[in-house]
Amino acid sequence: MNYSRVAMLSAALVCTPLIAAEQGEGASADPWEGFNRAVFEFNDVLDRYALKPAARGYQYVTPDLIERGVTNFFGNLGDVRTLANNALQFKLHDAASDVARITLNSTFGLAGVLDLATPLGLEKHHEDFGQTLGYWGVPSGNYLVLPLFGPSSVRDGVALVPDSYIDPVGDVEYVPTRNSLYALRLIDTRAELLKSEGLISGDRYLFIRDAYLQRREYQVNDGQINAPFDAEDF
Repeated sequence: MNYSRVAMLSAALVCTPLIAAEQGEGASADPWEGFNRAVFEFNDVLDRYALKPAARGYQYVTPDLIERGVTNFFGNLGDVRTLANNALQFKLHDAASDVARITLNSTFGLAGVLDLATPLGLEKHHEDFGQTLGYWGVPSGNYLVLPLFGPSSVRDGVALVPDSYIDPVGDVEYVPTRNSLYALRLIDTRAELLKSEGLISGDRYLFIRDAYLQRREYQVNDGQINAPFDAEDF
């Protein structure tokens, strides 16, 4: 049994009735700030003493070429989730491009270690079930910081459940291998974020909250937002 999926399903059953009217950005979207700050502090301590040192060590001992290959490998697996959600949003052109990317990178790209699709003009997309719900008009609900997962919202927290079922890593039957892949992906993702930490200023909680909300608006609306936003910064 995949206990991580069971845990997320339980959380989803609790959170689903809480999706309410759409909130604005910033403080108006964060009525649970006291709870969220407590979880944020927990995550921050875990990151400071475990994830961040592990990510730095990983970067130190791993050659850049191999590190890029690991990132590409997990990015190729992530394209499966993107394909499913593009199909659910009826973005058929993007979905066809995702199929071509996955096929090319999984075969000639050595299971995705090499990203051959991007140089050939097959654009990489980023879609998840939270974006799919938003595309079909489901409001984000209140801002919510999840233990371990970090910044989210009621809608996006619930959306972790279906996304988990289309994660190829979760389908690996041999538990030690599956857990090793989860750990490697987490560390690789954290290593990718190290270079962005210099952007954070002032109150870390507020900065990350507002950046997350703006980024999600950008993603759900396919780049159509009122405020200027540089997607490459986050």
